[in-house]
Amino acid sequence: MQASLRIILCGLLCMMLGSCTTADPLPPWFDAIERLPLKSITVNGHRIAYLDQGQGPPVILIHGFGGSMWQWEYQQTALAGRFRVITPDLLGAGLSDKPEIEYRPDQLLEFLTGFMDALHIPQAVMIGNSMGAGLAIGLALDYPTRVSALILIDGLPARVMDHLGSPSLRRALTTPAPAWIVSAGNWLFGGSLLESTLREFIHDPALLTQAVLDRSNRNRQRPGLFRALLTVGTNLPVWERDFAPRLGAIAHRTLIIWGEEDRVFPIKAGDELHQLIPHSQFIRVPNAGHIPQWEQPDVVNAKILSFLQP
Repeated sequence: MQASLRIILCGLLCMMLGSCTTADPLPPWFDAIERLPLKSITVNGHRIAYLDQGQGPPVILIHGFGGSMWQWEYQQTALAGRFRVITPDLLGAGLSDKPEIEYRPDQLLEFLTGFMDALHIPQAVMIGNSMGAGLAIGLALDYPTRVSALILIDGLPARVMDHLGSPSLRRALTTPAPAWIVSAGNWLFGGSLLESTLREFIHDPALLTQAVLDRSNRNRQRPGLFRALLTVGTNLPVWERDFAPRLGAIAHRTLIIWGEEDRVFPIKAGDELHQLIPHSQFIRVPNAGHIPQWEQPDVVNAKILSFLQP
């Protein structure tokens, strides 16, 4: 029974906030949030879906693994009054292609720089949530001229597994099951554990409305999601070896935002990250969990805009 739960929980990670969808066709509820025109572009032979709104200095919003562009639904328009806001579905997520690759950090960083090149963006503000923040950090370390500033939201600390407070995520990251077994378990049993898993990520249960749960259940059943998801656990040692030891070398202006009630990476992890990155600013967001930009968008948007003021 425990092994079955581990398999199922891995599949549940992709459900956060209606996050995972398939490359085609476009789901009927997809444009219900903002009704923004979806764009796509080919990067290194793979189709990438993204939103692109506003004019001004470019800002790229990077979702976490198991997420999608809709983790930023309250930032896309709010920031577009002053910036060009670009929000991709990462390779292996959402509406973008899901090739059979290892999804190593270097591959995802090459994807990000290739995505920027395809859009003729030499440099941008990078805003990342959770493991998307880890990619933003990696870009600042390995491609420093491509990053004008960093905003890190609830991620990514050094010693990830030491800080990790989510039982569901811990089980998912350590499952030995192959993707086809995870997919089968998700199809058969995933719905029964949906709400309890989401409660580990979202502080306020009132936000988990039936509409959110229904959308998440539909997205949970989209095919082709697990190849990238199942690589996270195997790639964490790469983060710890190649990136975490260099956090002190980040020279960019950096804002760290953390939900005070984060049960995935508790607030202590955010404070430690703040101590490791020189001259970073640290802001705690009350009444918010692991995705504070979704739970407390007005607070987070105000902090982002204030930090980015010229």
